[in-house]
Amino acid sequence: MAIEKYTTTVVGAYSLPRWYQTLEKQVEAGALSMEDMRDAQWRCTQAALLDQEAAGIDVVNGGEMHRRQNNRHAPPNAMLNFFWQKIPGFEKDPTGEYGIVTRPKPITPKDEGVFHPAAVATGAIEYGDLGLVDEFNFVARYSRDPDNVKVTMTGPHMLAKVAHDEHYGGDLAAMMMDLAKVINQNFKELEEAGCKHIQLDEPLFAVGGITREEVEAAIEANNQCWEGIGAFKWTHVCQGNYAVGEDYDGQIGHRYFDIEPYPTELICQLEVDAIMNEGDMTPKYEGHLKNQQLAVGVADVQDLNVETPYTLAERINDWGGSWLPSEQTLITSSCGMNHLPRDVASGKLTAMAGARDILRG
Repeated sequence: MAIEKYTTTVVGAYSLPRWYQTLEKQVEAGALSMEDMRDAQWRCTQAALLDQEAAGIDVVNGGEMHRRQNNRHAPPNAMLNFFWQKIPGFEKDPTGEYGIVTRPKPITPKDEGVFHPAAVATGAIEYGDLGLVDEFNFVARYSRDPDNVKVTMTGPHMLAKVAHDEHYGGDLAAMMMDLAKVINQNFKELEEAGCKHIQLDEPLFAVGGITREEVEAAIEANNQCWEGIGAFKWTHVCQGNYAVGEDYDGQIGHRYFDIEPYPTELICQLEVDAIMNEGDMTPKYEGHLKNQQLAVGVADVQDLNVETPYTLAERINDWGGSWLPSEQTLITSSCGMNHLPRDVASGKLTAMAGARDILRG
């Protein structure tokens, strides 16, 4: 399956209001209820959708706004905690943030301060409703074209690799496959609800210490997620592209996963319609990309300056113009826009749509 050349889409996470954390503290203090927090999350979802459509983005989503509570460990708290809490097998704690037991876990050997409050798998992973259908129904209700609404989901490798394993005895492949089965069932329900665009996010294919065998197992688990799915299938291959700042507990920014060789030939074995990458990694796909389309991450979320449409169009030509057919070229950002000020995020969306129009002539 293919979509029109230079179609624009978002990675998922949109500009998160700084007052989210303040609102959460008000909930913790009893001044506001959790329902008030949820109301704010869904209103922000509507605003994120409106920004995308006003900018002219083709395939849109809800900005993952309803998955976030604070910004201390965002976006991982939306990529991971939100889903761990919904999956049987991960230890629950009703008094804990997101309702799960967590312990710190390092992410990259480049910086000991980079960690995530990781869930603990204490039993077999079984089916749970991940909330994807509810998300789709809400966003589709307010979108201009429900057929172009995309729902994003954390991949089985990320969900398993970052968690503490106290059940599978270190058998990461088995843990990933159990997660893939849960995701696959949720994807089938999502497709039945009418969703025509579904995305998986996998940031750890080049994390420090990863082996080729682990990546191969992760690719197999990802492909299991898509078994029997007819919707347009996206996978975002991320490398931890987020900003440095106090909101991130001092975590280092761009490419803290860029330690091992980038396994392009394995990534291209993903049975998906489109691979989304950080733009300057595009040349590595030459000779490996199959019949997938490549969504080139040209809008740089590490840069607080808003690029011009012409700059983004030039990047596509520079990185893929000599080998990547226009029919296989789509447009996105280098990663999510969670940490960007709203005016910067909105400006980058508009620039992406402008680059599309330039390239389509």
